[in-house]
Amino acid sequence: MKIHTYENVFLSLGAITLAACLAALVYGSVALDIHLPGHAGSLDPQKVHETPPFDQPGVREVAPGKYEVVVTGQIWSFAPNVIELPRGAEVTFIMTTPDVIHGFHVENTRVNMMLIPGQITKNRARFDKPGEYAIICHEYCGVGHHTMYGKLVVK
Repeated sequence: MKIHTYENVFLSLGAITLAACLAALVYGSVALDIHLPGHAGSLDPQKVHETPPFDQPGVREVAPGKYEVVVTGQIWSFAPNVIELPRGAEVTFIMTTPDVIHGFHVENTRVNMMLIPGQITKNRARFDKPGEYAIICHEYCGVGHHTMYGKLVVK
């Protein structure tokens, strides 16, 4: 009879753990609006620099307090390399790459994206804390990978 008690305790703890993980996932995705970057379309990787909006990368104000940041990652740099935004800005990052897989991570934030040749990736973020944030490529992209970085400045 003692064996059944241990089994019941083990099964109960497992069920509680699964329920807690599911609750954390729902809370993070619904209440905190944390989500995966979305696949927003495709384009010919060889024509990235000719295709709008990637023919003019940079920061654009699309509405009061709302910005689009168009970025291309390529061996071994980001364009633009420095992104300046006002504090409290709601930002939509729109990104792609013409060559190999790159990463785009803004340190100390939840902005973390993969740049895949031929795929347009979008992600939203809000920057309430002023300061300088390092942007790094977190996917090995070749011998110059360690030189692929940028800066996001929130004023």
